[in-house]
Amino acid sequence: MAMQRLTQFLKFAGIPGLLLAGVAWNYAAVAQEIPPSAAETIPQEVAPDPVDVPEVPAVDAAELARERSERTQAIEEMQSEFGIYSPQLAEAYADFGAYYLNLGDYESAIAQYTSALQIARISYGLYGEEQLPVIQKLIEANQQRQDWEEVDKLQHLAYHISTRLYEIKDAPYLLAATAYGDWKLRVVKENLLQMNSRTLIRETEDLSAFYDKVIARLETESEASQEDLLQLLYGESIADISLARMAAMTPFTAFQGTVSQYVTETRCQNGLNSQGQVVRQCFSVQVENPRYRQSQQDAKQIAVTQYTREVTRSIDKLQAISAASVALTAEQRAALDSHIAELQTESIQLQRVARRRSLF
Repeated sequence: MAMQRLTQFLKFAGIPGLLLAGVAWNYAAVAQEIPPSAAETIPQEVAPDPVDVPEVPAVDAAELARERSERTQAIEEMQSEFGIYSPQLAEAYADFGAYYLNLGDYESAIAQYTSALQIARISYGLYGEEQLPVIQKLIEANQQRQDWEEVDKLQHLAYHISTRLYEIKDAPYLLAATAYGDWKLRVVKENLLQMNSRTLIRETEDLSAFYDKVIARLETESEASQEDLLQLLYGESIADISLARMAAMTPFTAFQGTVSQYVTETRCQNGLNSQGQVVRQCFSVQVENPRYRQSQQDAKQIAVTQYTREVTRSIDKLQAISAASVALTAEQRAALDSHIAELQTESIQLQRVARRRSLF
């Protein structure tokens, strides 16, 4: 199982360009300072991957109507005999959902799987393991409809249930965490939820924190091998380099400065009082702090440095695996080393871009 995930990881690691920047500015001058893999991602709309639509079997309309009628009647008879919340109905609804899914009728499939999920929750509890296969089918059907918000909710639900069912040392937990991380990585990579730049950054920060927490717990509380952690480490490095890229490409004026934006100054002028005498009148005004712009530039540099430091941590872990693992073939190790080199190169270039304050 570990080698299967490792193979998937190494294939994924070969993708050029780590993650889209997600910031809607055009930086032609800046792009010259960034490696091709990064420059290709400076803001451009990323089309979602095409959804594979299964071939709908050619079935006579009358045959379809007969089949649906028989299945519906069978469910009604089960409801009458066992009750409307009988566990047997969950399987019947799921079978009916699979029937619609095979026909390409995704809305009807979702309706049947939703009924199956409801009964499974009533019969086996809110965290019953029997829900997970049904949730995966709901994810599949909603992906076909490209209802990404619903897919995201279902992915959250599947991972949440898994955290209640399994301990960190259990193999199913590692699979659930990896699947959830892969999904969220796709969300930020393709911006499937149509987030603005600020929300996209926040989502990517949450993903990085998720990877960091899961990896730390797996390293200390489980017997997972380093090969098992490779895909999680890869995802974390992608999230962090993406954050560094977003910060580097964002004008420093978008960052919160570290000093007050305005300061109060006292200004005085001579004027005549009611008796016609010359008096000095003073008043207070708010003006922009001359240090505020500098502090915004500093905040930007701090952000890029922070994110690239996290990338460096991931690089160190990946290098340790590459050097120590006996399970990697020469070809696999070369692919991993190539990915590490790409991370190192872009990290250095992004820090250089962030220091070129005159461009921002």
